Amino acid sequence: MRSAGTIDGITALGPDSATRSPTRRRARSDRPEPGTRPLALEPARCCICGTRDAEPVGVGEDFEYRTSPDSFLTVRCDHCALVYLDPRPTRAEMTTIYPDHYHAFTFTEDKFGFVYRVRRRLEARRLLTAIGKVPPNAAILDVGCGDGFHLELLRDFGQPGWRLVGVDLDPRAADAAEARGLVVHRGTIETVDLEADHYDFAILIQTVEHVADPAAVLAAIRRVLRPGGRLLIVTDNTGSLDFSIAKRRHWGGYHFPRHWYLFNDDALRRLASHTGFSVDELDTMVSPVNWVYSIRNALDDWGAPRPIVEWLSLESPIPLAAFTLFDWCNQRIGRAALLRAVLRRDPE
Repeated sequence: MRSAGTIDGITALGPDSATRSPTRRRARSDRPEPGTRPLALEPARCCICGTRDAEPVGVGEDFEYRTSPDSFLTVRCDHCALVYLDPRPTRAEMTTIYPDHYHAFTFTEDKFGFVYRVRRRLEARRLLTAIGKVPPNAAILDVGCGDGFHLELLRDFGQPGWRLVGVDLDPRAADAAEARGLVVHRGTIETVDLEADHYDFAILIQTVEHVADPAAVLAAIRRVLRPGGRLLIVTDNTGSLDFSIAKRRHWGGYHFPRHWYLFNDDALRRLASHTGFSVDELDTMVSPVNWVYSIRNALDDWGAPRPIVEWLSLESPIPLAAFTLFDWCNQRIGRAALLRAVLRRDPE
């Protein structure tokens, strides 16, 4: 058992790439330099049981955006199997760790081309399948809506009478969503003034891992769902094959330092129960992204030529297509890259 909060315990991870001194990496002059200012950090704890009884899992850097020179530690709760970042950036660091060119602010067809068009069709089908039968005038809420990508899909492919609303804390994301003609409340689901017992369906797609208190977020969503209303959660899966291979340092799902809480199916069931939801569906979902970025992070860390590193990105259809097929095979055995859960607020 470890009292989490520093990187002192990282030697428990053993003599692999997670503990290797940076001086042993092959230096390259074309590797972008990280930000020079260390981030202000704060201690974290398990969002389910509230303890800090945890063991080290991995340590890494902000390989993608290079926002700071810090190393970051992930730990696993001894009681809940939840993986979380400890310590983590303070609220004051949000504009630093989410720079203006962060992908969730700028996921457009102009920039991502063929990848955008394929994802748009795929995500629309997934969303409509999850929503299923709802009233023709259903009220649907997207929590952490980002630039409004998923709300726009529901507007374009869903029923014309659906009432679509988003919530996002970041003004840059809210601006982008409003530019698409969407209705967005600025703030967090815990603080915005939304009507209780109102929404038929809510979505929390690639969001729960980013928030400071997932239990508080789910409790707030439960308050605004009508009895019988449902919540779709999609998040990175620490029960996946890619996590088991790359968890020591390079796993793409860490997204250091922006993913604060990471779940396997057991931890997500515990969170649902803790916040008063029942679980209608819980399975894994195919995604190539964590595979692509796990390899990218390792190559970047080991000093590979920049063109190779940069080729492994959200803009590159060939590696994304290859790992989509590979992760489809993992889904057959329940170990695909993402978790997908549909939770229900049962009538009281």
